[in-house]
Amino acid sequence: MAISLSVVLMMGIILIVLIRSGSVKAGPAITAVLSGFLPASTGSGPELQDFLDEMAESISAPGT
Repeated sequence: MAISLSVVLMMGIILIVLIRSGSVKAGPAITAVLSGFLPASTGSGPELQDFLDEMAESISAPGT
């Protein structure tokens, strides 16, 4: 859970930086953020969460 929250926070910070630099306008940024909620409400939501958890575990323990 803590990893998921930190990933969401990091992606939010990156999105804010991109908006402020003019790389991404506000409309597409809002669309991207809202579209991130759609897979979570589908049947593939648990599989996506499992995949993200496994990726986080492999990144946090690269030598094991």
